[in-house]
Amino acid sequence: MQIKNLKISSPIVIAPMAGISNGAFRELCFEFGAGLVYTEMVSDKAIFYDNKKTIDMLKIDDDYHPVSLQLFGSDISSMVYAAKVLDKKTNCDIIDINMGCPVNKVIKSFAGSAMMLNEDNSVEIVKKIIENVDKPVTVKMRLGYTKDNMNYLSLAKKLEKVGVSAIALHARTRSQMYEGKADWSHIKILKDSLSIPVIGNGDVKTVDDFIKMQKETNCDAIMIGRGVVGNPFLIKEISNYLSGDNNYQISFDDRLDYCLKHGQKLVELKGEKIGISEMRGLASHYLTGMYSSTVYKEKLNHINTYEDLYNVINEYRELLKTVS
Repeated sequence: MQIKNLKISSPIVIAPMAGISNGAFRELCFEFGAGLVYTEMVSDKAIFYDNKKTIDMLKIDDDYHPVSLQLFGSDISSMVYAAKVLDKKTNCDIIDINMGCPVNKVIKSFAGSAMMLNEDNSVEIVKKIIENVDKPVTVKMRLGYTKDNMNYLSLAKKLEKVGVSAIALHARTRSQMYEGKADWSHIKILKDSLSIPVIGNGDVKTVDDFIKMQKETNCDAIMIGRGVVGNPFLIKEISNYLSGDNNYQISFDDRLDYCLKHGQKLVELKGEKIGISEMRGLASHYLTGMYSSTVYKEKLNHINTYEDLYNVINEYRELLKTVS
């Protein structure tokens, strides 16, 4: 896949996820073979007002690319200002405009999925951004706001005309949130209707899901979100499948090692207090499907230090040794 002048080496794309897609997580994704990884979405207003927390989120490690930095907002002047900052003052590879986030606090500011309700205004914002930046500009959207207003195709065609370099489609409406089943047939419709790359998104949680979406939609790349939370090994499984090796299996020991590595990277990135606070919501995912993990998942929900994380994981490791 090529996005403007940027060549993406693998069709495995990792979605922007709030509170997850930071530098520590992105590093793991690239280590396992992702072709493109998105950042957490950042607010145009926060960039405009030079919010320190947001400015820190713009930092991208030189060793891990390509990265798409996702921007959300709905005001044309602050969106263009923020896009210029991303273009000139960060080392991101792509600027992505969020037209898909369904959460209320984003919708209330007419951003995210709400941008799909006013096509002309949204296209004008994107057009002005493209005119003012050098980096490729892409858009991530949903099918529409509701099932009765699925306007993704008309909006995507307008965006292609003003110079958008690729579109990622989450095959749900805003009203579905993250419930129900993603309808991949719309990804195929979009792919058949555009000449720019189309990235399919929604309900890819296994290698078989990845293969099925590829076959059913012929999309240029596939975006995975919740399927890799606590399971970056899925990226490696897909990557190995694409290279003809179907024998990759992650061991329990490796799964636990990467849980510790993720925690360590978060502590290095954000300090122990914040890093471990965030890890509390992530660590238990690494144990999903493993033997007798319920008690240890609960313990992981109460960790306060890296030492706590280390002790719980290794206590669980010792248990596994007794039953292997």
